[in-house]
Amino acid sequence: MHVISQSALRKFWEKYPDAETSLRSWYKLATTAEWSNLAEVKAVFSSADRVGNFTVFNIRGNNYRLITFIDYEYRPKKIFIRSVLTHEEYDEDKWKKDPWYQ
Repeated sequence: MHVISQSALRKFWEKYPDAETSLRSWYKLATTAEWSNLAEVKAVFSSADRVGNFTVFNIRGNNYRLITFIDYEYRPKKIFIRSVLTHEEYDEDKWKKDPWYQ
């Protein structure tokens, strides 16, 4: 999978250093994957959930949320990082205003 873009992850872990290891691990697993559907994602990340058009990952034991749009059809398959949020920011639901959400 091609992840667009790692810089969003880096920017987040610079602000929240305790997220770095988990985000790097997620990135490594995601870039080596060839997922075709959510079931295959959940085989690697069991807590991943579909919310609207997004796939949401729990990061660092559910302290943070990684919100992505996964394009399973395009070649190469792509994962677009839409947001990386604290749990509190996630609960505010502002990320649902993203035009890609629905």
